[in-house]
Amino acid sequence: MGANNPGGSSRVRYQPDDKLSATLSLGLGFQIAVLSIAGVILIPTVVMRAAGASEAYVSWAVFTAVAIGGAATMLQAARVGRVGAGYILAMGPSAAFISVCITAVAEGGPGMLAPLVVITAFVPLLLSWRLSLFQRLLTPTVAGTVIMLIPITVMPAILNLLSATPPDAPALAAPLSALATILIISGLALKGTGAWRLWAPVVGVVAGSILGGFFGLYDIHRVASASWIGLPANAWPGLNFDFGPTFRALLPAFLLVAVINAVRTISSAVAIQRISWRQARAVDSRAVQGALAVDGISTLVSGLAGTMPNTAYTVGVSVTDLTGVGARSVGVAAGAAFVAMAFLPKALALILAIPGPVVAAYLAVLLAALFIVGIKIVVQDGIDYRNGLIAGVAFFTGVGFQSGMIFPEYVSEFAGGFLENGMTAGGFIAILMTLFVELTAPRRSRLEMSFDFSDLPKITDFLHAFASRNGLDAAMANRLDAAAEETLLTLIPQDEAERARRLRLVAYKEEGDAVLEFVVSSGEENLQDQIALLSEHVDETPVEREVSLRLLRHLASSVRHQQYRETDIVTVRMKT
Repeated sequence: MGANNPGGSSRVRYQPDDKLSATLSLGLGFQIAVLSIAGVILIPTVVMRAAGASEAYVSWAVFTAVAIGGAATMLQAARVGRVGAGYILAMGPSAAFISVCITAVAEGGPGMLAPLVVITAFVPLLLSWRLSLFQRLLTPTVAGTVIMLIPITVMPAILNLLSATPPDAPALAAPLSALATILIISGLALKGTGAWRLWAPVVGVVAGSILGGFFGLYDIHRVASASWIGLPANAWPGLNFDFGPTFRALLPAFLLVAVINAVRTISSAVAIQRISWRQARAVDSRAVQGALAVDGISTLVSGLAGTMPNTAYTVGVSVTDLTGVGARSVGVAAGAAFVAMAFLPKALALILAIPGPVVAAYLAVLLAALFIVGIKIVVQDGIDYRNGLIAGVAFFTGVGFQSGMIFPEYVSEFAGGFLENGMTAGGFIAILMTLFVELTAPRRSRLEMSFDFSDLPKITDFLHAFASRNGLDAAMANRLDAAAEETLLTLIPQDEAERARRLRLVAYKEEGDAVLEFVVSSGEENLQDQIALLSEHVDETPVEREVSLRLLRHLASSVRHQQYRETDIVTVRMKT
């Protein structure tokens, strides 16, 4: 992301660290829970019933999925130490695993699903631990493309919901209920102010449900027959560690889907950061690592409990974008509502009774906003022909696989139908294309040394040698040297007592530009943000640091600063 990259949103009313009243936090949190709970319930229900599991196990899988998802949602928002993003990220069972989970339960029973899910959990945990090692592969282009494909993947389910009405319902019941929901939500979101905008989704869903109720679409009987408080019978399947042929055949597919699932969590963590602050900020990769940690921990617990792997849902992103409320307390309230609903069957029934056309209309509005968020993520680093080609090919390939237009006779048999899902197929293609670009990139020059300004002569010699090998003139070599010096001055800690750090400097040419990549142990301040906000916070910046930042902004065409827990990566691009 360039230093002058626009971002943030003037529509944001409450940032993550803002304090909200208990009433508003609970109300908005309940709103997210209501709008997410259907997927949390339906995904494991569809999987277990399609695989022929007993109704007792279906009830157990749904109960544990809701409870674990709620606890994970609270943990994401609260951010305990290094665990959690610190943003509103609703968690729940991952739809990407539907095909492989059905196969696992059908062929090996719930006992085989459990250890597969436990092993799968180590993929996001590994990425959380060393995400910086994969930063060239899991790029904003990959993350944004996955976000753009989520609406395409969900579209068939939305179309099915539009026609989900009782046989004796009037012909106009579904379209009128859906139209009323869309018009109210869109109208309040576009023109409403204050509380009206905050409650636009709820008002639209309630109004659509009331209208649907007049046509007999709202399932009153489901609500009336549900008990107020209840727990399912204990149907824990245990762990079947029989690593037979079926297990060995399914494990690669589970791991492959786990990578794409982690990319979705990364995408959601990036997207929520971009819309939660009024002022543009560089993406905090430490928050992304925290989101992946919750993904891994909740998936591990899900495996031990005998239910499906978890992921970060995009409902929280869409609701945050629509309402302008990104406060962490809302995420905590949403998670608490999930946990409460797990023990309140009547509350679950009240939500599941909402007419299908109303749910479809609501999702259509949110997914439209989500598609735009994906586009913004793709373009955040600037669209060159490589990134544009990767995003374009991956997106349209994902659409083709999702619609069954690309060799369906072969796709359905590969990895348990892994490529039949547009999001996973497109994400997989984007990762493969990015990997190809990296493997075929020109040779890069590297220098490793202690992170000490006294070693600057070594960097000067290294950069002049790099310039000579690549046919750059003396003036360009001096510019590289100056940019490196100013970058080091801004990164070297002010506290001389801080522990010694190491520096790895990588220099290479890309599309005619010279690129310097500084990899050092992590600091606290984001250089990219400091450059972007330089003119607004001059008084808060030491004079020497301010001079270095201004010179760096003048020398470089773009500066990108990625902060991980133990590593800072600063990429300085300069036109030759």
